[in-house]
Amino acid sequence: MLTHKDHFHGSDLEKIEKVFGIKKEDIVSYSANVNPLGISRKLRAVLADHLEAITRYPDREYTKLRQCIADYTGAQMENIIMGNGSTELISLFIQTTHPKKAMILGPTYSEYERDVNLEGGTCVYFPLREENDFRINVEELCRQLNDGLDLLVLCNPNNPTSTAITNKDMRRILDACMEHGIFVMIDETYVEFAPDDKKVTSVGLTNYYSNLIILRGTSKFFASPGLRLGYAITGNRDVAKEINTRKDPWTINSLAEIAGQIMFQDSEYISETKELISSERSRVFQELSSWDSVKVYEPKANFILMKIVKEGVDSGILFEHCIRKEMMIRDCSTFPFLDSRYVRFCIMSPEDNDRLLAAFREVLH
Repeated sequence: MLTHKDHFHGSDLEKIEKVFGIKKEDIVSYSANVNPLGISRKLRAVLADHLEAITRYPDREYTKLRQCIADYTGAQMENIIMGNGSTELISLFIQTTHPKKAMILGPTYSEYERDVNLEGGTCVYFPLREENDFRINVEELCRQLNDGLDLLVLCNPNNPTSTAITNKDMRRILDACMEHGIFVMIDETYVEFAPDDKKVTSVGLTNYYSNLIILRGTSKFFASPGLRLGYAITGNRDVAKEINTRKDPWTINSLAEIAGQIMFQDSEYISETKELISSERSRVFQELSSWDSVKVYEPKANFILMKIVKEGVDSGILFEHCIRKEMMIRDCSTFPFLDSRYVRFCIMSPEDNDRLLAAFREVLH
């Protein structure tokens, strides 16, 4: 058994290799939340034919790429900001707005708090409660909003709970934030995996709310974390202008620029992904819902949060059992408001999902 408190991110395969002596190439990562289809056949073929693109600078304004994103999302092209992954855009937005005090829904992704703290601000958390299956209580949230807050950070669907806020509820939150002068940053990294993403995404609201910015990337849905291609959408032209002023030119390389134009128009790949995730998410969720040794929460993203209720088993035990079988899940004990009873894993191919369920049975049944 592990005696240390190491916790591993989905990208920490080198650390796993060192600690467990397992080749990283042999590990199936259920922790990274990346589309199991990998990059599309179309993208693979086109990029191979455009390697000469690295010999020239990309378009400084990324006009064609932003138009593809506008067509894909329904946003206005003028409202789109390109960045080196959504991570860069989160940092740039925080650096631009300098929030003194931010409210973050928790448990969630840790980088939000880190960036606010680095800019000299402080954070308070609004807890998503287990007794509500980690679904947001909108009325309670709105009651806690006040003039002392500068920023509200939402991940939608949320990581690691896989819960989502509907477009209708988001309007209520945005209206309440407007009353208190609070800017809202929504991370929509996983929105394309949602069963009905049109009811979840807030892109359309950027046409009506000046206190809203949405962040997205291609790492998860389009299976390209190494490409570092992200974008933000905001109707606040002053904020967009300042972010673009702070941003280094050409933060997206020529191959990523070409890849983006292909990705957002690859309707076959997009449909295939949605069908796979939808069917397998439902199958795995229904299977685990029938076990009395765990509790699972209805997922809206491409991953599932699971609570272990069997005596004598915790997240560390289950993590180690799986990794020794070359399967990496996420130990969630380091997330705010979670503990060593929680793990998260993403939806993979039917065969890989069956492998993981079999490993779970060995410990939990």
